[in-house]
Amino acid sequence: MALKNPTIRELDRRSKALVWFAALLLKLLFRTLRCEVKDEGGFFNQADGRSVVALVWHNRMLGLTVAFSRHYPSRKGAIVLTSASRDGAYLAEFVQNFGVGAVRGSSSRRGSSALLDLVRKLNEGYDICITPDGPRGPRYSLGPGAILLSQLCQVPLMPLLIEYSACWRLKSWDGFAIPKPFSKVEVTIMPFIEVSQSAREGNFESERLRIESIMTERLRMR
Repeated sequence: MALKNPTIRELDRRSKALVWFAALLLKLLFRTLRCEVKDEGGFFNQADGRSVVALVWHNRMLGLTVAFSRHYPSRKGAIVLTSASRDGAYLAEFVQNFGVGAVRGSSSRRGSSALLDLVRKLNEGYDICITPDGPRGPRYSLGPGAILLSQLCQVPLMPLLIEYSACWRLKSWDGFAIPKPFSKVEVTIMPFIEVSQSAREGNFESERLRIESIMTERLRMR
């Protein structure tokens, strides 16, 4: 019998049941929400169906879940990157309830293995979703991982701008936002970003800051 990777935290049955119940409650909430998707990047009209690395800020993950459950087109599927910690285990279990897979790892734990898993999934035709300021922040600070993945696999970054007409904000590091019942979720698929292979060393930081600026300059919820 294969042994589980000791660096990856897993949930027991009771915790999985609690996640399932929480997902059920959120599904009921989602049914009350209005969702509008603006496709500035042409994602729905891709001729080649090329895989993308979608970027969404950590505090707006629920809005992406709403949009995915209603508007994700017929493609191979979507994978999210979650940490190898217990928090990541909860997120991986949660997204599974919405038909989304997960790769476990972060810069501090199982980073290189997670990167290889993501590369493999992209090569298989899956779309990857990354919260570039997760799992611990700082809020709205774009880490280098997504850019490196885009470079390595030569797939575009797809920034997502998500806003709620009304929401609750948690007192967490990211000010996690939960849309209120009957509110509106606006999801804007921004133009794709092709990361140059030459974005290395000295100009890598300028490229990172450029992409971070694209993802923050139009934010209304701060």
